[in-house]
Amino acid sequence: MPTQPNYLRIATEEAFAPPELIARYRKLLNDGYDDPGFRSLWGFYSGSSPRATALAERIQDLGERRLRDMDDSGIAMQILSLTAPGVQVFDAPEATALARSFNDQLSEAILKRPDRFSGLAAIAPQDPTGAAKELERGVRQLGLKGAIINSHTRGEYLDDSKFWPIFEAAEHLNVPVYIHPTTPPKSMIGPFIERGLDGAIFGFAVETGLHLLRVIVSGVFDRFPKLRIVVGHLGEGLPYWLFRIDFMHRAMVKANRYASVQKLQKQPSDYIKENVYVTTSGMAWEPPILYAQSVLGVDRVLYAMDYPYQFVPEEVQVTDNLPISDADKEKLYQTNAEQVFSL
Repeated sequence: MPTQPNYLRIATEEAFAPPELIARYRKLLNDGYDDPGFRSLWGFYSGSSPRATALAERIQDLGERRLRDMDDSGIAMQILSLTAPGVQVFDAPEATALARSFNDQLSEAILKRPDRFSGLAAIAPQDPTGAAKELERGVRQLGLKGAIINSHTRGEYLDDSKFWPIFEAAEHLNVPVYIHPTTPPKSMIGPFIERGLDGAIFGFAVETGLHLLRVIVSGVFDRFPKLRIVVGHLGEGLPYWLFRIDFMHRAMVKANRYASVQKLQKQPSDYIKENVYVTTSGMAWEPPILYAQSVLGVDRVLYAMDYPYQFVPEEVQVTDNLPISDADKEKLYQTNAEQVFSL
């Protein structure tokens, strides 16, 4: 177990899945659900390989097994969120009912160990108004700290204004929306799945980075200037591209090249630096962590492990050994999470 410093290690992108959700995913697979990304992801994790079996055990546990893993890793608290693709593969009525049930279950687990767990509300974007209401219930009645949205919903993205009641509710409640990856939609996945690149190796980042960039250039943050969005994996590649995104967006607006590309009040990079937070989930590597801190600021980068998908306890040591001050480590591990999620 790593030595416990004077600050707390809070892990901010940690997945759970109630047994009922796993059972419904297996039913979708058995019924021939026509989504190659879903079939690739959950076809594997519903299998009998040692990795799949270990994940299935850990992801359904909100008790002693999870707490033991946290203790062994030196993790003081997990912010729990419903695993990808959440309820977003079901029709709207079923998804809405499941989100409500799973949020109740999550709240019960948090109440048992409020010193170790916090959580984000699952919502069903298929019904944007209902999703906004469930987010409000999750925050005001259950004490949850924001919304988890597992990227696209049946190929649709949150930049479509029909989904903006969700953003309006999040801004009004002063809670963040965490856009978590899922596999690319049918319209996008072909070249990825041909070479096994549709999941966490690359497809997740490409699809979720695209999602966030669509939200930015659609003017969401001009409409909701206080909205906060969190993404994992050190920004899904976008921090590396900021200069080029700004340059090319400016050029396209000036040339009036695309009717859908509009002039924004700020540069795209400004919104990433002012409205977006990134976590280190799955990226226990010193160079990109330091780069993200240098580009976005030390107040914008939060620690995450990506449990149980990437449960590698020794990776905590990578973050412990970063060549930054103890004050900045405290921000990375604890105080940034406390600020963003109102812990």
